Amino acid sequence: MSNSEKILKSLSSLIENGILTSNDIKKEISTDLKFTRDKIINKLDLVSREEFEVLKKIVQKQELIIKKLKEKKIKKVKRS
Repeated sequence: MSNSEKILKSLSSLIENGILTSNDIKKEISTDLKFTRDKIINKLDLVSREEFEVLKKIVQKQELIIKKLKEKKIKKVKRS
């Protein structure tokens, strides 16, 4: 094997290792960002979509009941 071939192999090996290292850094940064995102979301104390939908239905039912009660009250006042 000639000296030029050895140099090319060494260079290609260094380039390969550099690419692998940059990929590892990219993965590490991505993982860190995901962890930070999850940490922020947990601090916000958000509810799941299912919990939100259940609460939304409860509020809608209560609004309907309140509306009916107001109508009954208005009818009673008119009768007096």
